[in-house]
Amino acid sequence: MNWRIAVGRVAAAVVALVVISGALLTPSSTSSQNAPPHPVLLTRESPLYSVAVVGDSYTTGSTEGGNGAQGWTALTWQKLARRGQDVDPNVAAEGRAGYVVRGYNGNVFGDLTPRAVTANDVLVVFFGSRNDQGADPLALAGMTQDAFAQAHRIAPRANLLVIGPPWPTADVPQAVLQIRDVLRFTASMAGATFVDPIAEQWFVGRPDLIGADGVHPTDAGHAYMAERIAPLISAQLPRGV
Repeated sequence: MNWRIAVGRVAAAVVALVVISGALLTPSSTSSQNAPPHPVLLTRESPLYSVAVVGDSYTTGSTEGGNGAQGWTALTWQKLARRGQDVDPNVAAEGRAGYVVRGYNGNVFGDLTPRAVTANDVLVVFFGSRNDQGADPLALAGMTQDAFAQAHRIAPRANLLVIGPPWPTADVPQAVLQIRDVLRFTASMAGATFVDPIAEQWFVGRPDLIGADGVHPTDAGHAYMAERIAPLISAQLPRGV
């Protein structure tokens, strides 16, 4: 079957699901869906877990905080190392980027995926993106599916962990809820574990974790994200044999 037809059918199914089931849910009406990880084994000879991360400015850091060693990724690797889970990471993230919307350097998540993912990866993490507000849901479904499929092709042994877009308040725009719903569906189709920061209200009631721009996390916000994300990644890493 022509891949464009296949993607179109999946995308149409997403839209139908949203319409039929009223999938524009309230933030508190759903929770993280932790699908069983794929059966990946790490040999005793492997000293590190190879992990890839694809994301937006919540991953790159911003003028509000989270740059370099203060970013959630760096803090997460430190936390995992203390658990005896040493990570060899590769992060490709770009401010303003999403699955459909192009970032400041002109890339979408599908472009960033082959830059981060390697054949040795045991886990690929996608984080975001609120930047896809206004994107056509059919295009979002298709390009999300493409990014996940790329990750599977490059790293066939890797688990996929998809973290949806956070929102700093309880008043979440419906456009962001729609992004969340499409990601949740396409993640399930890809056999990925989906985590919903909106339903879990990661930043709600914690204005101290968000910078003056009202969007980006501070250093404290990145430390908070690391506390949240480190256990999620730890649970997805294979156990040695």
